[in-house]
Amino acid sequence: MNQTKKTWIYLDPFSLQLRITVGIATFSALILGSLAAWTRWNMQQFLIDSHKQNIEQIAQRLPHDVQIYSEMMQPETGLQKAINNLGNTKILLWVKSDDNKTLVKSISLNLLSDFTVTQLMSLSNMQIKGQIYKVNQSYFVLSSSSLQVQGKLLGKLFVAQDITREQTMFVAMVQSLNIASISAIIVMIAMITFYIRRSLQPLRQLNQMTSVISVKDLGQAQLYVDNAPSEVKELAQTLTMLLSRLWQSWEQEREFVSNVSHELRTPLTIVHGYLQSVLRRQNNLTETQQEALETAASETERTIRLLQDLLDLARADSGYLHFQMKSYVLNDLVEEVVMMAQKYSDRLITIESTIYPIEVKADYSRLKQVLLNLIDNAIKYSEAGMPVNIKLNQAHDKAIIQVFDQGYGIPLQHQTRIFERFYRVDESRSQATGGSGLGLSIVKTLVEGMGGNVSVQSKLGEGSIFTITLLV
Repeated sequence: MNQTKKTWIYLDPFSLQLRITVGIATFSALILGSLAAWTRWNMQQFLIDSHKQNIEQIAQRLPHDVQIYSEMMQPETGLQKAINNLGNTKILLWVKSDDNKTLVKSISLNLLSDFTVTQLMSLSNMQIKGQIYKVNQSYFVLSSSSLQVQGKLLGKLFVAQDITREQTMFVAMVQSLNIASISAIIVMIAMITFYIRRSLQPLRQLNQMTSVISVKDLGQAQLYVDNAPSEVKELAQTLTMLLSRLWQSWEQEREFVSNVSHELRTPLTIVHGYLQSVLRRQNNLTETQQEALETAASETERTIRLLQDLLDLARADSGYLHFQMKSYVLNDLVEEVVMMAQKYSDRLITIESTIYPIEVKADYSRLKQVLLNLIDNAIKYSEAGMPVNIKLNQAHDKAIIQVFDQGYGIPLQHQTRIFERFYRVDESRSQATGGSGLGLSIVKTLVEGMGGNVSVQSKLGEGSIFTITLLV
């Protein structure tokens, strides 16, 4: 549940889900917004056109009424009578002469405030367009035409219709339409997000499956996603074939390393034996010959150790590296290893332990190999004369072995990779010390094979601490 909540809160700005969601949501919002704007404009035009038709009918009827009334009374009186008959509280009429003087106006104009009448009159001084005019919180549709009676131009007729009620209803309806549009866009975006998330779920499943595949699983890995689109299924099949080819390549490489290591170790062991035999008869050798033979013997021994490490790693990868797990007293085993290490080095190696005995389940020879590797590593990567300290402890059901040195230290960015095969922090220094880059990888493989784990803590210039944890 917490993982799901975190996924919803955190959204990668560069994710495919976000890009598709934003693209579709933006396009949909533009379409829906354009449709709402077009509907609003059409409704406004319909409102204007309907009132304009009514005003045009009045403008067409007025000359006829004026002519009838003019036959019975004075023309000015007849014009006023005709305008008063056609005008009401919603329809406002007035006539202006060529010099912009108001000749007559409907009685209904007297019902409006002076400010409103002034504003309406000022509008008649401009070019009238077919649109809605707002005057003092009221809305009017205004139209104008020439007033001719029996071919004689009497002036310019202006007809205004009050549509305040209709416009107020229209504005309220537009607001409702805007709210509905925004709500629809929000709901649509939520539905699009949910749909895209569901659609991309097979890709997430595929990513989760591939992320947990280890080297050991390459040969048996089968990627399949239920209810996935055909494109995702094709991708899963392609990845499965890729993993299969990787497994084949890995197997060929591992077999090659194992075969080469095995084939080379035997003749090199024989060569090393002959060199040692010749060195034992050094009375017949010159100083130069003895130095050359000692160098050859040393390099041969180092190569044999490298081949043995490669064989151990190949066996571990193949599952053929067996461990004889028994209970041993860790204190005695470490003391024996320290005595062996001191024979080949002039370093002071100390052991600290407040608990005796500490029993541990391990493979005796493999654990000795691990400790010798760590001690040898501490000696190689520290200055001459610097001591090496080993601390033993027990916490609940685990035995803890810590190897301390006061050496050069390991940079933080390298600490997570020093257990990789052939990885070296300082290439030139490793070559100078004779390291192959396999020692710590062997340590990790053997410790994990015995059910434990190994880690490192280090600071530049202060040294390193390698910690091994094993079951008791």
